[in-house]
Amino acid sequence: MTVERGLRLLAGIVILLSLALAHWASAWWLLLTAFVGLNLFQSALTNWCPAMMIFRAMGLKDCTTQSTR
Repeated sequence: MTVERGLRLLAGIVILLSLALAHWASAWWLLLTAFVGLNLFQSALTNWCPAMMIFRAMGLKDCTTQSTR
């Protein structure tokens, strides 16, 4: 797994979890969904995200031009 895939996986899990919590607990959990969306937008513009640093520290490699077979 690469840093980029890990980031997308983490974002997807957090968004789905916050949507479930908003449905069953409180609509305030939608703020977490908005935060993840804003963070993804920011990281697309700056190529920096705190989760990327954590994933690199965990040993995940950055995406390189590879065959996708």
